[in-house]
Amino acid sequence: MKTAISLPDELFAQAEAEARRMKVSRSELYSKALAEFLQRNEDADITRRLNEVYDQVDSSLDPAFHEAQLRIFIKESW
Repeated sequence: MKTAISLPDELFAQAEAEARRMKVSRSELYSKALAEFLQRNEDADITRRLNEVYDQVDSSLDPAFHEAQLRIFIKESW
């Protein structure tokens, strides 16, 4: 899909230079940048939602399980 956007001159110049460096078209550069931006935001949203869940639920280890882990760790350290 074709679209028109406005960019600050300096950002446009940097993007042009980067597209030349990468040997890709301007459209490909912008598509890749937008896809990466959207993926990062999705990852951040997933992390935010998981943090909300863990804020409401006790996620600490069962004391017996923690003790068993310590015993294994101490045994393997020697």
